[in-house]
Amino acid sequence: MNYLLYNPLSNNGKGDDGKKKAAKELSGQFPDLEEIDYTSTIFEDLAKDLKAGDNLILVGGDGTLSFFANDIKTYPVCDGVTYYLYPWGTGNDFVHDLKDKDVNLKLIEINPYLEKLPKVKVGNHVQYFINNVGYGLDGMVCEVADSLKAKGKNVNYTSIALSLLSGKYERRNAKVTVDGVTKEFKEVWIAPTMNGRYYGGGMKATPEQNRLSGNLTCAVMYGQSRLHTITAFMGIFKGTHVKHTEMIEFLVGKHIHVEFDTPCALQIDGETFLDVKEYDAWYEE
Repeated sequence: MNYLLYNPLSNNGKGDDGKKKAAKELSGQFPDLEEIDYTSTIFEDLAKDLKAGDNLILVGGDGTLSFFANDIKTYPVCDGVTYYLYPWGTGNDFVHDLKDKDVNLKLIEINPYLEKLPKVKVGNHVQYFINNVGYGLDGMVCEVADSLKAKGKNVNYTSIALSLLSGKYERRNAKVTVDGVTKEFKEVWIAPTMNGRYYGGGMKATPEQNRLSGNLTCAVMYGQSRLHTITAFMGIFKGTHVKHTEMIEFLVGKHIHVEFDTPCALQIDGETFLDVKEYDAWYEE
């Protein structure tokens, strides 16, 4: 059986268009596609129906992929099912991360990327994540974006970030513990933990991170004036911010704990959590 699992809310509510486009383009390769609305199905029931040799094509972006990853970890599917992603989102950081790999970016087989995933714990909430846990300025960007979306306004994440950098974001002091070793940082702008290299719709935050390595990278940007930080921050789109060693440090390991001295917004693969003082992210042995 061939299944097309789509999220009508993806790509700013244009998920139905993505479903139609995918169904048209893939009908030859995957005949008799059964279309399933992800928002109105119980994945546990679908998981029971999937059998070895079946193909499941997910239509959506990073948020849909993250939700799907947690579903298949919660409701395991039998071996032999092949999962694909037909990218249909606004940020598509997962796709950005695979651009220089030998991968068909129009239809990505995602089994290898779902076999082993990191977890994050925020308060009592625990989940798997695909791309990143954003904390600090980047978390607050998502908080502001959510507010604008609720008002029906257009969202430009770069503009929001620059606005917050210019004066609205108040820096925190942080303790970052990686595999048991703690470092303290003053006046922290961002402290995300990355599974992939990209976040925020194409920002190359951790150029050396490999999502299949079993390690995570925490990128801490700290200190310096707002003007200096804006200049360095703009390089994050190409990864050239790494040369600013006076204000950014990359910490690599399997277990990362970040604690701020005052709460801040946090995002997990684009989902916002407010008033967070600390989080844990880890790969299980």
